[in-house]
Amino acid sequence: MRHAATPLPDAVLSRSAIDEIAGAYLEEARGNADAALRRAIHDALAQTLHAERLVSHGFVRGEFALRGNRPKSKG
Repeated sequence: MRHAATPLPDAVLSRSAIDEIAGAYLEEARGNADAALRRAIHDALAQTLHAERLVSHGFVRGEFALRGNRPKSKG
């Protein structure tokens, strides 16, 4: 079953940039669309997981930094 393509928000890459990236993946996969799609998904997920780790690490580091600078309660 095919789904209709959803329009891209302005903040996302332009259609021509997406076509260029898709073409590069397809060329790297020597015309094998399945392999190109799988590689693109793999790369996107790897980048997402990397970004998630960086954000989590930054949050944890920031949380520990804040703990050391909090004023002590008078209680």
